[in-house]
Amino acid sequence: MSEEQLIRGLRNKDKQAFTYLYDHYSPAIFGVISRIVTEPKVAEEVLQDVFLKFWNKIDHYDESKGALFTWMLTLTRNTSRDRLRSKEYKSTHKTDSISDYVHKVEGTHAVNPDVSDIGLRNTLGQLNEEQQFVVEMLYFRGYSQSELSKEFDIPLGTVKTRVRSAMLKLRKLLRV
Repeated sequence: MSEEQLIRGLRNKDKQAFTYLYDHYSPAIFGVISRIVTEPKVAEEVLQDVFLKFWNKIDHYDESKGALFTWMLTLTRNTSRDRLRSKEYKSTHKTDSISDYVHKVEGTHAVNPDVSDIGLRNTLGQLNEEQQFVVEMLYFRGYSQSELSKEFDIPLGTVKTRVRSAMLKLRKLLRV
């Protein structure tokens, strides 16, 4: 099924088109969710929410602004971040210690690294600890700069400085 046929089918509320969408895109979408929401049960819930949003909001998709998958990724990231920000999620995870959180973050990537991240992850090892942490949280965990600042009690200016210096160093190391 072509992307155009898929979009047409979804807009016509064709269940076969939705089944095709789920069968072909759910592994990639779940991978994105799992990078942001580290708990498997919560990630599964977010996956269901995301596909429901795809179904209900397909009429908001504008082909002139980008590919269907790009639109889906944006909805996925936003839904995942919204779940992390939700009062329900925060209240059930208030007692998690920072060491538990770090263990979850490290465990997720140790078990299931994305092949495209391997070179970048190896290069991250050449940054100092503070820069590594900021890059990890922003680019692999899905935090915004202000969320990172609030969550870990780091001044926003410091977060921005660390990101900038990390990006400059990565550019040199990767010769980009």
